[in-house]
Amino acid sequence: MGSGGEGVRREGGLSAAPTEPLLIRSFLRYGLIGGFATAVHYAVLVLCVEVFKWPAFIGSGTGAVVGAQVAFFGNRHFTFAHRGALGPAWAKFQGTAMLGALVGMGVVALAVHAGWHYLLGQILATLAGLVLTFAVNRAWTFR
Repeated sequence: MGSGGEGVRREGGLSAAPTEPLLIRSFLRYGLIGGFATAVHYAVLVLCVEVFKWPAFIGSGTGAVVGAQVAFFGNRHFTFAHRGALGPAWAKFQGTAMLGALVGMGVVALAVHAGWHYLLGQILATLAGLVLTFAVNRAWTFR
């Protein structure tokens, strides 16, 4: 068993039925790593919008790409204790992050179009992305 595993490890991956406390612990770790990666994401977003004067949805996507790299390495080691091949896990994580980023960009674009501040839109996008990407990464990326 690894430090962030969600069940009994067996050859080929995790068991299909994690115990509830381990699932909760993994989600909390995911949230901690995600919080740090989100801070990086927001910093890049604000830099892009306020300094470079890019549209908010482009800044959101750029921040998501940078934050995803932080999140991948943190979650690979701390949340899921993944010991599998780096390349395939990285590619799956990036695909998942791209899905989350596209959903987030859509939420930010809709929020700005509705007259909301772009950071309020980004907060909503972050919450939606947290649940979506945890489920996908747990079930697919770090299997």
